[in-house]
Amino acid sequence: MTSPFHLAFPIKDIESTREFYGGLLGCEIGRSTDKWIDFNFFGNQLSAHVKPEELVAAHTNAVDGKNVPVRHFGAVLEWDQWHGLADKLKEVSTDFIIEPYIRFEGEVGEQATMFFLDPSGNALEFKSFRDPSQMFAK
Repeated sequence: MTSPFHLAFPIKDIESTREFYGGLLGCEIGRSTDKWIDFNFFGNQLSAHVKPEELVAAHTNAVDGKNVPVRHFGAVLEWDQWHGLADKLKEVSTDFIIEPYIRFEGEVGEQATMFFLDPSGNALEFKSFRDPSQMFAK
């Protein structure tokens, strides 16, 4: 059984965060004040706290010839759900850090992945495995 996680992270403001996570990504909005807001992030709890002084650009590491933000979070979606989100993000001209693509195509661990920033500059990765049982395959 998988347990949901909780993640707290800094943001620059409530309104752009509400529009991004609640509107664009379709996350249910939970409790909020003028200093923090909670989201149901694909079955997990995100707590976004207004703390602009803690926002810093993520450093990157080279992975498969791409610059992957070291500090990032996201979700593993079902294959069709990932493709639907990728299409939606392309339709609204999302500025991707790493455009949606398929890694390890035809190999063990084949996965779809994409990286982009939220309005506060937090890096997000969304991925999906063609065969979910291979999520931790070597």
